[in-house]
Amino acid sequence: MEDLKTKLKEQLIEALNLEGMKPEEIDNAAPLFGEGLGLDSIDALELIVLLEKNYNIRIEDPKDGRKVFHSIDTMAEFIQSKQLSA
Repeated sequence: MEDLKTKLKEQLIEALNLEGMKPEEIDNAAPLFGEGLGLDSIDALELIVLLEKNYNIRIEDPKDGRKVFHSIDTMAEFIQSKQLSA
């Protein structure tokens, strides 16, 4: 699971062009939106594309997206649960 979280951080930095940021600077439990990393709705679209492209996972309900994209921890748990149920 830690490997997945590190990989997610690397993908997040690359997809969102967070230049100068290192994976270890992102707290796994910190909110990605608002006071955490400060991501916005455009970034949310990029995260949806990231999940579809890298993990073949679609988020059907926008309400799920709010929970899934809360933090690196919640994203990793979601990916893992989808991979186990596939």
